[in-house]
Amino acid sequence: MSPRWPSGVGTTYSAGSSSLMTIHRQVNDKDSTAGAGERPATPGLLAERLAAAFLERNGLSILARNYRCRGGEVDLICEDRQVLVFVEVRLRRNACYGGAAASITRAKQGRIVLAARHYLASHTATRREPECRFDCLLLDALSEAAIEWLRDAFAAA
Repeated sequence: MSPRWPSGVGTTYSAGSSSLMTIHRQVNDKDSTAGAGERPATPGLLAERLAAAFLERNGLSILARNYRCRGGEVDLICEDRQVLVFVEVRLRRNACYGGAAASITRAKQGRIVLAARHYLASHTATRREPECRFDCLLLDALSEAAIEWLRDAFAAA
């Protein structure tokens, strides 16, 4: 019996092997209630939806959601005029461990940068690499009033 993969998961077979390997996945967010094969509406997913709507209202275009590659992931990939923006969304309901900003560690930044490089390599092969930045949207509650937008929050090292 073959495995059942969530919608939007890209897979490939490795040469000379019968094993199925997931090389990357880009899970598309769905606004409907979770059904078979869909992600349930967790607080994190609700925060990402709220963040995407906030960014769109502020003039950004959403290009991808939950972009993943081996070892990396980024919540939202957007375009702000001619700038490609990789966005991390963090929801922390209390500041016991430093709040939302403190949860974006160097290791987490590295995983975001890795996913950004993977995205650029697979989407800009025939043209010049665009200007990029890394933003963070921090939420203390599931409310647009609780969003703090850190533009250019960190740099790719």
